[in-house]
Amino acid sequence: MSTFLKDLPVAHRGLHDEEKPENSLAAYEAAAAAGYAIETDIYITRDGEIAVFHDETLERMTGDTRTVEACTMSELKALKLKNSEERIPTLGELLACVDGRVPLLIEIKNMTARKPKEAVLRIAEVLDGYKGEYAIQSFNPWYVRAYKRLRPQVMCGLLASASTGKDFGGGLKGAVTSWLLRDLRLKFTVKPDFVSYGWWGLPRRSVEKFKGYKLAWTIRSPEEEAQARKYVGNVIFENYLAEK
Repeated sequence: MSTFLKDLPVAHRGLHDEEKPENSLAAYEAAAAAGYAIETDIYITRDGEIAVFHDETLERMTGDTRTVEACTMSELKALKLKNSEERIPTLGELLACVDGRVPLLIEIKNMTARKPKEAVLRIAEVLDGYKGEYAIQSFNPWYVRAYKRLRPQVMCGLLASASTGKDFGGGLKGAVTSWLLRDLRLKFTVKPDFVSYGWWGLPRRSVEKFKGYKLAWTIRSPEEEAQARKYVGNVIFENYLAEK
């Protein structure tokens, strides 16, 4: 199992800036060249391809109002990221770009069109041929459990925070999900290898008691990093260069 989660800082959506949009091949290349691990996000498209993108909808990054899941990969490829010539990568393109130079921390985004077992099987099919280090994480505990069962040799972790239910879809379901994640109440069911926790909610007793690797997200300054490192061993960062 990979141990990069212990202490190699992770560049949130690559090393992105005004010229290199988040979750673009240019941002990944910059992070790999700088020697940082890379955090990224994936969805499965309507035609079963794996797109690397963060938001549920395309609007913020492309101006298109559709969801990622509603589009085919060719439709996504027609869009440009922000004010650049960069396009939405596939997971395969990300893997080819990084080519094992640095580890990857891959977040499976919550998807409405696919059940956890179906989703993780498709993702694992693409990752199985990859020779580099990678780990899987998600806010959806059932993705984490399903991937861990399917590929027990891969490090799998829970994303969590002290946020309210609105961050998980709102309503009763969102409130319950938030409550379960806030204090890692599903850790005995999911058995995660690591936890990535929103730094503003630290310290948290449930995080302190967790025995696996602990990361804080998303750190945006040296001051936030110094505060978070009192409670975790590693950070997911952006907008500055974290200390290695």
